[in-house]
Amino acid sequence: MASLPIVSITRRETFSSCHRLHSPFLSDEENKKLFGKCNNPNGHGHNYVVLVTVKGPVDPQTGMVMNVHDLKQYMHQAIMDPLDHKNLDQDVPYFKTVVSTTENLAIFIWDQLQKIMDKPQLLHEVKILETEKNHVVYRGGSTYRKKKFDSSSLHPNHHDVSSDSD
Repeated sequence: MASLPIVSITRRETFSSCHRLHSPFLSDEENKKLFGKCNNPNGHGHNYVVLVTVKGPVDPQTGMVMNVHDLKQYMHQAIMDPLDHKNLDQDVPYFKTVVSTTENLAIFIWDQLQKIMDKPQLLHEVKILETEKNHVVYRGGSTYRKKKFDSSSLHPNHHDVSSDSD
């Protein structure tokens, strides 16, 4: 069997939401220092742009990786219905216990899409443009492992060697 070409498809949606950057794990003073004006008790809003990319083989019978109409429906269900014109912190249960940063918003959207897509393995990327200057990209999974501080790493001849068994 011949290999099939791999193609990416990206669809764009926009939605408006408000939120307050505030961590329940920090004091009010720490929140104000960390988040500045974004910690306003009354919140602030954004016109978010979300780009969802699916990636996979082109089906020789349909000529598509995924029907764009299906992607549109998934995005409506995972993004527009729960998030558009909502207060993220008050109207979206997920953000009752998770700080409503754009990073966490990207993770939320990814997880929502994974739950409803017929072929979730095709989901490649969720990109959110919070402002003209701030963009967040999430591609699923968790690849960062926080290491404990080791003062020996301060020695100039120390070489950090890691393996899967860390």
